Amino acid sequence: RRFEPCPTPLTIEALTAMVVRTYEEECRFVEKIDDTSYRINKGFVDNMNVPGHFYVNEEIKTLLFDELKQFSKSGGGGGHVGGFLPAMKQIGNVAALPGIVGRSIALPDVHAGYGFAIGNVAAFDMSNPESVVSPGGVGFDINCGVRLVRTNLMEEDVAPVKEELAQAVFDHIPVGVGSQGKKNK
Repeated sequence: RRFEPCPTPLTIEALTAMVVRTYEEECRFVEKIDDTSYRINKGFVDNMNVPGHFYVNEEIKTLLFDELKQFSKSGGGGGHVGGFLPAMKQIGNVAALPGIVGRSIALPDVHAGYGFAIGNVAAFDMSNPESVVSPGGVGFDINCGVRLVRTNLMEEDVAPVKEELAQAVFDHIPVGVGSQGKKNK
């Protein structure tokens, strides 16, 4: 099985080409399930394969809806530096990734990230050749050292040496408190 990098992140040009809706129109896609959970229905973001779902307390709920309101007022992000996308839009974008199954779920600590919202999780059907492995889903926002390297190797090529490969990676890539074994200050 080959792991393909996920699609290129959205550019300012792509953001401004998106369908621009008012805040009220955007909110028609967001359905309150109960006091702490909401569903983002298909159509909120183009090409959503599954719905989104987020769990929030009152403070996070206010943050998410305020982000969406500001985004809508700016004409779909064109007024934001760096093409900022609100967390709800990021949850919707994850729901549009090829091969996603079930839902794009955001946990109670959700907030805007880069690609995936922070706290956004998703499962992918790896038997589907269109599925992606997205580095944004494993947390490059926290500089955790996760990197994605594309090779022409297939799973059966590395299976016989996976233990040695894992040890080599562990031996050559710093982990823990830092490469010098000291806490970062």
